[in-house]
Amino acid sequence: MRIARVAHAQGMSFGIVSGEGDGATVAEIEGHPFGDITTTGQRWALDDVRLMAPMLPSKVVCVGRNYAAHAAEQGVELPSEPLLFLKPSTTVIGLGDPIRLPAQSSQVEHEAELAIVIGVSGARRVTDKAQAQAAIFGYTCANDVTARDLQRSDSQWTRAKGFDSFCPLGPWIETDLDVTDVEVRCEVNDSVRQLGRTKDMIFSPAAIVSYVSHIMTLLPGDVILTGTPDGVEPLAPNDSVSVSVEGIGTLTNPVVSLD
Repeated sequence: MRIARVAHAQGMSFGIVSGEGDGATVAEIEGHPFGDITTTGQRWALDDVRLMAPMLPSKVVCVGRNYAAHAAEQGVELPSEPLLFLKPSTTVIGLGDPIRLPAQSSQVEHEAELAIVIGVSGARRVTDKAQAQAAIFGYTCANDVTARDLQRSDSQWTRAKGFDSFCPLGPWIETDLDVTDVEVRCEVNDSVRQLGRTKDMIFSPAAIVSYVSHIMTLLPGDVILTGTPDGVEPLAPNDSVSVSVEGIGTLTNPVVSLD
């Protein structure tokens, strides 16, 4: 099931996306998608609504260096356990919203990632794979936009990862997907920059959920970014950057300068 958050003439709603191409529609959900899902009877053509970020999480938890090839291109060692950092909720934007390049950085890069969305029960001190899977509501595409020069100059990553617009999410949440081995791709101006597969993750999504849940309580709607494959490169004003995850869809955002 594809769950989207959409803006329409009457306001904003969650909805179930059905169909493909010009025939795709969105059936409005009553309230939020956690728990028993009930539709209201209202339905729109997908082209007649605007896809928003599919979730506004209380926190965005990220995993660094979760692909060996990306760690190698950065010249850093592989972690022995998941390397965590946080993005503010204010970094989150949706499909088509602009990534804004801050004046403080001259090297802002894309990072295509599979993102986990936590479900209704949340997650606290998850001890096994089955519990971790039960805590996952679904998956979406993410771009962990990073000011690489600031990441290298600072002793921690908050500033480099935390600018407004530095966490595009979307286009929707896919609730029924085996992510053991799916493609993660990034294209900039139709040129492929990153191309990896989730089977190459050092730590699996279930292992990540378990690890994080022993540090902080994960709430419904929280998002976990699972790391990026190699191939990260700088973005420039007027670029168009697309993150695709096999079985989910494509998240595209324009790039603009704040100078």
